[in-house]
Formats: sequence, structure tokens, C-alpha cells
Amino acid sequence: MATGFFWDERCFWHAGGNYALTLPVGGYVQPLAAGGLPESPETKRRLKNLMDVTGLTRAIDSRSAPEATREELLRIHPADYLDRFKAMSDAGGGELGLRTPFAKGGFEITALSAGLTRWAMDAVLRGELQNAYALSRPPGHHCLPDWPNGFCLMNNIGIGIEAAKADGLAPRVAVVDWDVHHGNGTEHIFYGRDDVLTISIHQEKNYPLDTGDIADRGEGAGEGFNMNIPLPPGVGHVGYLEVIDRIVLPALDRYKPDLIVVACGFDASAFDPLARMLCTAETYVEMTRRMMEAADRLCGGRLVMVHEGGYSEAYVPFCGHAVIATLAGSDIGAPDPMAETLRLRQPNAAFDTFISGQIGEMASALLG
Repeated sequence: MATGFFWDERCFWHAGGNYALTLPVGGYVQPLAAGGLPESPETKRRLKNLMDVTGLTRAIDSRSAPEATREELLRIHPADYLDRFKAMSDAGGGELGLRTPFAKGGFEITALSAGLTRWAMDAVLRGELQNAYALSRPPGHHCLPDWPNGFCLMNNIGIGIEAAKADGLAPRVAVVDWDVHHGNGTEHIFYGRDDVLTISIHQEKNYPLDTGDIADRGEGAGEGFNMNIPLPPGVGHVGYLEVIDRIVLPALDRYKPDLIVVACGFDASAFDPLARMLCTAETYVEMTRRMMEAADRLCGGRLVMVHEGGYSEAYVPFCGHAVIATLAGSDIGAPDPMAETLRLRQPNAAFDTFISGQIGEMASALLG
């Protein structure tokens, strides 16, 4: 079976307001030459363009999908939120939450972004595709049911999971979020449930500042089914793989999901303007391989990766290309031009030892 790649040009047309990085322009904040939020279309468009140039696009099953329906959106987002969003979108755009500006038509583009995730999951769960990558934009993992934040206007992964459950396709789902920011929206949605395991690997107190603590384990039926792995700045290739090996994989083996979903942010990469980690394209390749092996072992290879953050227009395309080629088992490459530089910039042995100790403590706390 093929690897699916779900994308749509219209998602690149989602537009933000007049920002300089994450600061609204005005007062002492001077506009940038290019303008806008770091969550721009260029990281995603340049990823797709790189895939076209190398030929990777032609080696996979590339397709679009319908917008998520109102019924599907209502499983996560209340009607009054959807109605406010739609009305503001029709009137020319605006901002509903924190750093979530959108232009006219933003509602439909966001529903399309959710639809790409929803139908990627459906195709994998029905055995039409072996695995899939959804190039969803705007992203979704920060969005709560009635409060958008952090560039996220609807919770794409939550919408996709609930659609799959409504169709009887995925009784147990595991979400592994390696975006560098805490997946607070996804955590919130499933916090009281045991039919979805949520795992977030993130830079501690990056965004949001007040969520993502290791002690937040879920509540009620969901107690123990939410796992936060907050890491200090500077954790590089070795540290991230140790987190996957010592915490994430054992948690997946214990849970035995029917589907693994990765909230695939590339903002833990070394050149991201909104974080201070040192991951490389090879880090993402190795994490992807481990997720594929876990999916093969636990759920018939059913793995869906959903694009979240990542704001380096120059480097995200190489990370994304490497991940998608790995998913497809393709030898079509786009060699990382910064590989040697980043190899030399990785943390020293003393820091790796310190991080390994912290990871061991977190593994004991989370896994018992």
C-alpha cells in the first residue's frame, strides 16, 4: 500500500494579520519587511515545492479532501464558537482568540485543514493507505473547543479522531505530539478519557507558559492517559531519541492503540525562531522510524502524521521531506545542507548525561 500525502493549495491562502513575529505591529514594534506571523504559508509551500523538485510527490499518493462537515466540527467545537467564527470570516476576518488572526474565508480554509486530517485518518484506518501525512494549515493542537490560540483555529487531530470513532474505526488512539510547544488543546479535549492516549514532548514553559506540567496526568477515566514530557532548552538529537525510546515507546506498548497519530511540528529544529532546541532532519527521520516500527508492532502499521508548527522557511522543507520519504520507504532524498554544522552544534557529553538523568526521572514518574 502507498503512503498518502494530503494537501491543498487553498490552505496556503490562510492569512494572518500585521505582526512582527508574535507581536502585533504598533507602538514600538516596527513592521517586518515581509509582514505577518511566523505561521506563514511559506514553510508548507516550500516543503511541497521541494517534494515536487525531487520527485517525491510522484512517488506517493497525493490528494486533497473535502472540508470537515459541520457535524464533524460539532463533535469538538460548540455551535456558538463555529457561528462566531463563520460570521467573522464572512465579514472579512478578524481574531477570535490569542494570536489566531484570519482573513475572509478563513472559516472554510480551517475546515479544509481539518478535513485533510480527517480523511487521512479515514484512508489509513480503512486500509486504503499504509500511512499518511496531512499538510494541514492552519495547525490545530493548541485549539480548545471554544478558544483558539497559538495560530490554531480548530483542533484538526481532535476532529479527525472523533470522526474515526463515530465511524467505528478506532476504539483506541494514541497521539504523540513532538511539536516543540505543548499540545494544550488536544490535552484538554481528551483529558477525562481513556480511549485516547495523549503524549506531548515540548520545550518547558515555551507556549503556553502555564500548561504542560509532568504532573498533569488526566482526570476521572482519563487519569494516567495524558503524559507531558517538558524538556529544558537545548535538548538535541540524542535527548529526543532517548525520550522516544525510554518513555514514548513503552507507553505505546502498554496502551496498544488501533491508530498512532503524530502531531508533527518541526519547531524543535535548530533554526526555529520560536524555540531553542537543536533537532535536525535526521532527528525527525529517526523519530519517524520508531513510530513506524511501533505502528507495525501494535496496530498493523496504521500511522498518520499531521503537520503542526515549524517556522524556519529554509529548514522545515528538509525536515518535512525527510519524514515523508521515510514514511514512504523512498530513497528519494533532499540532503540536509546543515547536517554537518548541526552535528557539531549538538550538546556536549556532560549535558547529554544531565538530560539522560532527567529523562530517567520522568520515565519513572510517568511509567511507574
